[in-house]
Amino acid sequence: MKNDIVVGLDIGSSNIKLVIGQNKGEYGDGRLSVIGAVSHPSAGVGKGGMINSIEDVVSSLSACLEKAERLVGLPISSVWLSFNNSKIRYEKTKGVAIISKNDGEIDYSDIERAIDSAKSFPVPNNYEIVDTIPVRYNIDSNEDVKSPIGMNGVRLEVEVLVVLALSGQINNLIKIVHRANLDIDGLFLPSLSLSSAFLSNKEKELGSAVVDIGSTTTSLAVYEDGNLLHLAVLPIGSEHITSDIALGLKCPISLAEKIKTHFGNADSEGYTDEDEIDISSILKDENVDDLDIISSKYLSQIIEARVEEIFSMVDDELKKINRSRILPVGVFLSGGGILLKNIQKIAKKVLALPVANINTSCLKIEVDRAQSPEFFTALSLLVSSRQEGNKEKRSNFLKNNLGGIADSLGNFFKKIIPR
Repeated sequence: MKNDIVVGLDIGSSNIKLVIGQNKGEYGDGRLSVIGAVSHPSAGVGKGGMINSIEDVVSSLSACLEKAERLVGLPISSVWLSFNNSKIRYEKTKGVAIISKNDGEIDYSDIERAIDSAKSFPVPNNYEIVDTIPVRYNIDSNEDVKSPIGMNGVRLEVEVLVVLALSGQINNLIKIVHRANLDIDGLFLPSLSLSSAFLSNKEKELGSAVVDIGSTTTSLAVYEDGNLLHLAVLPIGSEHITSDIALGLKCPISLAEKIKTHFGNADSEGYTDEDEIDISSILKDENVDDLDIISSKYLSQIIEARVEEIFSMVDDELKKINRSRILPVGVFLSGGGILLKNIQKIAKKVLALPVANINTSCLKIEVDRAQSPEFFTALSLLVSSRQEGNKEKRSNFLKNNLGGIADSLGNFFKKIIPR
């Protein structure tokens, strides 16, 4: 694949999303151009994003890849990949390094020793450490040091957020991509790639969060003072709304999904008991009788209840870190689950915070389809690839974000990917 082409791949529970970016160099405005976006229904991915059939996922991925290559007229040989499931775990730990050099000056090797010390804890069976993200540093009695490099001290302490994933699931994901004849350029958690790509340093400094609502999971990343405070993957997503509609209206799941997509509204306020929706236009190929008309209010009440639950669970996570209702910048939304009408209104009501969709203007998106929030994770991988692709930028990025996912997963890959 040509050096000016980069591909982001997001394998979700409902759909596989793939976006193609191109660096147009002197002929562009400096932004990476998005020249293609495709999606294909995914099979073989179960609840919580857990892979339950490698062959089914490979088949779905191959079909998606064929669509993409036909769309842009170029072969695709490698991808930047997101990984996420409800079994990902996070642990906060601390590590210490004693500075024994005569001049007492702290360098990168001291930070690495402190981080290695933080990883010295019992890892649960079948799990692997896939990332260690520094949250804050202390030097002797000097607390909350931003960057300890070049400073003097005797005792360096680091608090890190350790990301743990089931090694079997990571191996399965890598195997799937390789069986589709693709190489992996890098692997990212969606909440981290979204934050890295689309949140400004000022937004992270003042206090903000990213909430990514997928089919079966909702991911959360919280920032303050420029540091990552909290990560979470919640076992709830937009498919739960579809299931609620199917139960409430006593209709097939396939029809419930169509009703949600075409007529869904997360806010029931303003409807009366007499307001109705004619759904006859979407009943083709559905074996359903006597369901041409449904109540607008009842449908929105079903959706609203589940949406409120999703954001209540997000708020519960904020309460764990004492940040409920006190993130000044607010919450940025991503994912196919935020396509519902008025979902921002419900999020503002439950969280009592400013709420907006993620801003992807750092990319030049040339295909309308890629503007949809369901492609935001795949788009974020393109930006992350640019951060990592330039060797000088990569060096600075890793030095400023020691334990960053690309670095730690690079070591992880050495253990699990045959050469």
